[in-house]
Amino acid sequence: MDLTQFGFNDIDYSTLNKTKTPYKIYAELLDSKAQQQFIDVLNEPYVTYGALMPDAHAGYTMPIGGVCATKEMVVPQFVGFDIGCGMCAYKTDYSKEQIEANADTIYEKIVETIPLGFKTHKDQQPLNLDLPKTDFAEHVLQTTGLKQVGTLGGGNHFIEVGYGTDEKAWIVVHSGSRGFGHKIASHYMLEAYLLKNPSEEKLEAVLDDFKVRNVKFKENNPEGFEKALKKFTEKQKLDIVKKSKLDNIKEILPLDTRTELGQNYIKDQNFALAFALENRKRMISDIHVIMNDVIGGEFSFQEHDEVRFINRNHNHADYDAQRDEWIHRKGATHAEKGMRGVIPGNMRDGSFVVIGKGNADALASSSHGAGRVMSRKKAKANVSMEEFEASMRGIRGTVDENTLDESPFAYKDIFEVMQLQDDLVEIEEHIKVLINVKDNAKSRF
Repeated sequence: MDLTQFGFNDIDYSTLNKTKTPYKIYAELLDSKAQQQFIDVLNEPYVTYGALMPDAHAGYTMPIGGVCATKEMVVPQFVGFDIGCGMCAYKTDYSKEQIEANADTIYEKIVETIPLGFKTHKDQQPLNLDLPKTDFAEHVLQTTGLKQVGTLGGGNHFIEVGYGTDEKAWIVVHSGSRGFGHKIASHYMLEAYLLKNPSEEKLEAVLDDFKVRNVKFKENNPEGFEKALKKFTEKQKLDIVKKSKLDNIKEILPLDTRTELGQNYIKDQNFALAFALENRKRMISDIHVIMNDVIGGEFSFQEHDEVRFINRNHNHADYDAQRDEWIHRKGATHAEKGMRGVIPGNMRDGSFVVIGKGNADALASSSHGAGRVMSRKKAKANVSMEEFEASMRGIRGTVDENTLDESPFAYKDIFEVMQLQDDLVEIEEHIKVLINVKDNAKSRF
């Protein structure tokens, strides 16, 4: 694929070397915004090493497909808004032939059963995660998260049913921590922003005014006052988030891991990682039930079978005890030696089950997919429905004008990307697509 037509250029190593921070780039070409973002990351005083995977492209303050090591700092922006977004793959007892014979019905039942896009369950779903979290995270869980467990989301999130070399069917899911994780990320990005921008201390003045106006409320009902104050505080913070437009802020906003705020982010991030995994598991379990019902089997979802079930997220900050550093992966798959992972391509070309090689130059990482070459707007403007439909022939997929931005043409060639990371992972299996489900709501645009 000729990436220059999409604005990807030769890498400016002379400018990168001026940062004095060691790095490694596995991409052949980069878009100019991603190059500048990577330079900015390497210039941060607490960043000790950086790497870009072959699918790297511009993201939010750090390129997607970016990895870096930091000393005593975590950077919520380097993890991103969708904490724990990642891949799960499960090998079923069903065959390619059985899926093909029932593809339409399975597709329709998945769409009927699993909420897509902004949709959630009507009722809160059970969730038993024995992990610590802050009161803020608990509030978000109760008000937002529990209705989102077992939901797909939109954008590049997908559900696939495909088959491997032995023609056994696989269920593959790409999703994250949904609105729950987004609110957690936004909260800590805002806190980091307030630390570096004291002019926003007007929040304290607003809260002081609330306290003055509610003195009698506090005297008569101290418990109720504290609940009201907490609710009012979160509302004011959300207002600041909207006004400051966090996703447009270019400055890098770290949190010190030696502070309570830094520790709280780590705690809530870890909970969001577990939430994201449980979210994917619920969907796989639901899809497995659908396959049983449609095909007529009685198989159970064996989530604890490490041969059948693979989970690997690609948005996290992970403490490396050997380095005594935090490894941030943003759109990059953890690939320690012997570690299994899943790397998706696009709606047409399927996903790869891989085994990590633990390459130190990549901070034991690999790509998280193919990587976009066209923005959603450009893809919608430049890809025709005829091209899209032709590329997806033989696959029961969500193919319409509202998923043009997710067509195979919007991404790099996954086979070229896999070749570029031969030093990072070994391919164990290529899962070819039979069914692909995506959100196609018009509200995505």
